[in-house]
Amino acid sequence: MGEAVTGARGLVETAHNPHINGMVPEEPASADEDVPRQAVTRLVLTDFRCYRQARVAVDARPVVLTGPNGAGKTNLLEAISFLTPGRGLRRARLGEIDRRAGADGAVVATSWAVAADVATTDGVVQIGTGRETTANGGERRLVRIDGAPARSQAALSEYVNLVWLTPQMDRLFIEGAAPRRRFLDRLVYGFDPGHAARVAAYDQALRERGKLLREGPYDAAWLGALEESMARHGVAVAAARRDVVARLDRACAAGVAGFPSAALAVVGTVEAALDGQPALAVEDELRARLATSRRQDAESGGAAFGPHRADLAVRHAGTFVAAEQCSTGEQKALLIAILLAHARLQAALRGVAPIMLLDEIVAHLDRERRRALFAELVALGGQAWLTGTDDELFAELRGAAQFLRVADATIAA
Repeated sequence: MGEAVTGARGLVETAHNPHINGMVPEEPASADEDVPRQAVTRLVLTDFRCYRQARVAVDARPVVLTGPNGAGKTNLLEAISFLTPGRGLRRARLGEIDRRAGADGAVVATSWAVAADVATTDGVVQIGTGRETTANGGERRLVRIDGAPARSQAALSEYVNLVWLTPQMDRLFIEGAAPRRRFLDRLVYGFDPGHAARVAAYDQALRERGKLLREGPYDAAWLGALEESMARHGVAVAAARRDVVARLDRACAAGVAGFPSAALAVVGTVEAALDGQPALAVEDELRARLATSRRQDAESGGAAFGPHRADLAVRHAGTFVAAEQCSTGEQKALLIAILLAHARLQAALRGVAPIMLLDEIVAHLDRERRRALFAELVALGGQAWLTGTDDELFAELRGAAQFLRVADATIAA
């Protein structure tokens, strides 16, 4: 095999030279073979953000990445986040990920690529993804699974169960509903991998319907077909969200040591309709409402009804205070509690915890909450990738985690 990944079409070509990009990877310690785990065991980046080329080899234990701000720690987490459907943990456009260099930050390479070996309960899966420029000057994201082209990004959710928290998500409860929906959908993927494809199908039909209504005149039959797709996929999306939120609410009520309990509910017209009606009846109702709101939606440029308007409502279970009214520290603690409850539930129902990407997770956590977080991660037995600037903040993980130092886009054990 070649020594390096050669762009988006070489996605699953691995590098065997251990000295790529000045990095000498640590030999991964042998993990407990009897414990079912999901983990990224090999990661290869080409022309991704600040990395010309990098290779990381680890085992299924937690991975701690430390180094100064701007060293490339979050870029590694972002690369892993592209092993799932969507735009990654930064919500970046494909062209924004191209490697840049120099004081002016000019693009020096396109066609970035990420390749990984992911250990699953069914064996190791090779996943590759990257950016490709199309013949008409556009761009698209390629995905390969075990060397074969995937039908769509949604296929990744069949293989990788992954969630994340980033500093930007500290504002999740005080911003609009869209980031909370994305957060919830990523939690749903872990229970229902097909949810990603249904969300994508609903969003596509929503966009096409909006375009038809704006541009007009429209073909009534085609518009009806789009509304049929929105009703069918939309009710399935809403039902899956309701089911997972109900499960998470019960799991959060059980509590996670050191963190506040959260009370969760999903709020929306479709979700409310499912409380007292069968799914087929709600589909008929949504289809009818879409048909009667065409003129209004043409003027507004959207759709007045549908699961794209749902929201995730969170309260501090101990004080009954809405999350958006809690202090910044308590909001972050609630988010961590939800993520840990989700991981516990996954481990109980599927026998394996999700991979967690926890960017600057210990910032603003006191020592007791840090210790509670680390203890929970170790008890879960799953792989978590944690970043921070200070090694000492992760001292309790010594012996239970792998430590890598990141500086100037180079990685060392």
